[in-house]
Amino acid sequence: MKYNVNPGTGQLQQKLGFVFAVAIGIGGVIGAGIMRTTGPVVDQVPVIWIAVGLWALGGLHVLLSANVAAELATAIPKAGGLFVPVRAAFGDSMGLLAGWTYWLSYVAAIAFLSIVCANFLAVIFPNLAANMAGIAVCFCLAIFGLNWIGVREGSLAQTTGSIIKLIFLCIIIGIAFLAPPTFPDSVQGSGSNPVAGAAPLTFLAIIGAYQLVYGAYAGWESCINFVEEDKNAGTNIPRAMALAIILITILYVALNVSLTSALDIEVIRHSDLPIAVVLENMFGPTGGIVAALLGVVLAVTCLNATVMGAPRILYGLGRDGLFLNMATRVNKGGTPDISFAITLAFSLFLIFSGGFEFIFRLAGALGIFCFILYEASLFALRLQQPGLPRPFRAIGYPYLPAFVLILDICLLAAFLTADPVSGVYMTSLIVICIPIGIILHNRRKQHLLATDTAVS
Repeated sequence: MKYNVNPGTGQLQQKLGFVFAVAIGIGGVIGAGIMRTTGPVVDQVPVIWIAVGLWALGGLHVLLSANVAAELATAIPKAGGLFVPVRAAFGDSMGLLAGWTYWLSYVAAIAFLSIVCANFLAVIFPNLAANMAGIAVCFCLAIFGLNWIGVREGSLAQTTGSIIKLIFLCIIIGIAFLAPPTFPDSVQGSGSNPVAGAAPLTFLAIIGAYQLVYGAYAGWESCINFVEEDKNAGTNIPRAMALAIILITILYVALNVSLTSALDIEVIRHSDLPIAVVLENMFGPTGGIVAALLGVVLAVTCLNATVMGAPRILYGLGRDGLFLNMATRVNKGGTPDISFAITLAFSLFLIFSGGFEFIFRLAGALGIFCFILYEASLFALRLQQPGLPRPFRAIGYPYLPAFVLILDICLLAAFLTADPVSGVYMTSLIVICIPIGIILHNRRKQHLLATDTAVS
């Protein structure tokens, strides 16, 4: 069975290639969050080799997941991300759950990243601190405006930004390796708090730390949202995902190792921005400004990747009958403009309301569940549609895909044990999506029957 764009809907344009797929993969993952995550991870797991090992494990984990995603995305090369194979394998209800959760997480990320950009900019220009929401809106509108023009402009910005980001991070890592070790009583930066004794290392602490690490890798699958626009998706998407994840893992591990060589473990544990501490101790107050500039670069490129991806999820939902059909309209530049407008409206609302924090908790509860559905759809589609063309077949099938599926199921159980409230959110949304999905399926079935009757 070959999956094509439905007649009468907007056509996305095949303007993208391998370089963009790598850039969107890197840009969608490495954001300003890595600057803040290193400290809390070490705080929960104050054993350096274990903490660094968790960062390496996170990279291996998402690489195994990418092995599954590469087959699914290239077998059904349709815009929409996670929900596309989930709907094909498990029907409208689960497709609706995966699609809307996926889109909401992107919208919340847009609001959050816009505010992060404003916060870091205020460090460089303190006079801006009184109007954070307004500055965040300006960042949001600027990135949306750039991408509204066309996919070429957005892809050029993403590729350029990702290259600058990689260079900037490599320089910071090099500085941290060369910096003289810093101990608690010699810390000059304001990014550290008074040290305290380490809590006992427990299984729940390791799970909590890994949850932060896994969150820092979020967005590794960003390039699958653009599979329909890639000139050679069957080759480019699998290779780009693998390369981006390997580069990100190397950078994350190197960054954490460099920080442990430059800072005492107690300084890292109780620092909001360990990178800022290193730079401030090397260069004085100027180091804090450099750290803020790095934060802006990381956040802006991540924001651009998120802004590019979110409307394509909505586009896919609209085309498959899980949202308004008008969301499939595409402008001359290749941008799904109605989907862009809807995403922008929700993002601005969340910026002013602060509701992105609730959406993050909601999406966090469902995110790994949706990935479990996504990975399970590989096995379902192999059984249901054995003749489906698969330009890339998951390496080590069925063993490696089964391993990562079991790993995510265990991880979900561990996350819910550490945070039972998330289980309530997850169950509630599943209960809501099942009847809505059934209703949408029945309506579409009736419409198709009516159309066939009219034609005959």
